[in-house]
Amino acid sequence: MKTILQVEDDPNDVFLLQHAMTKMGMVNPIQVACDGQEAIDYLQGTGKFANREAFPFPCLVLLDLKLPYVMGLDVLKWIRKQVGFALPVLMLTASGEYEDIAAAYRLGANAFLTKPSEAVKLQDMVRSIKDFWVTHNTVPQEIFKERVPPSSSRPVANSSRMNGTRREVWPHDAKASP
Repeated sequence: MKTILQVEDDPNDVFLLQHAMTKMGMVNPIQVACDGQEAIDYLQGTGKFANREAFPFPCLVLLDLKLPYVMGLDVLKWIRKQVGFALPVLMLTASGEYEDIAAAYRLGANAFLTKPSEAVKLQDMVRSIKDFWVTHNTVPQEIFKERVPPSSSRPVANSSRMNGTRREVWPHDAKASP
């Protein structure tokens, strides 16, 4: 059973989504990252997420826009820059703003879903996620291969390859990247 990563800072939204998932018969394990940096750490398998048996690489990311530390669009941008992360990312947010929707798709979101306020509509949305993204959608198996955490304990904002070696790239020196 493949894991889903929910990136959400509001505990009420975490509870409501997971409750809807249970009601709709979604049995996939759900891991929660409470902020954008925690989501990046989870996906990298670093820090407290280094044990991939306890924190498996997800088959799907449900990503909120407005997050502490690293905003959702920046997490999405980071995911899309990672080599080998052919990972479906669904923006799941309260925003319905055109600018947010356009930016999310421009950065590579697979879908943009606005959180409904009614429980029945949330259950319908979860049913659609389950039916398409979890049941019918197929992702490349190589994304589930074991990922080795980087040797640095510092969180990585981006990684690139130069002459076959790994180089850490930080937001402040992003303009210097090749």
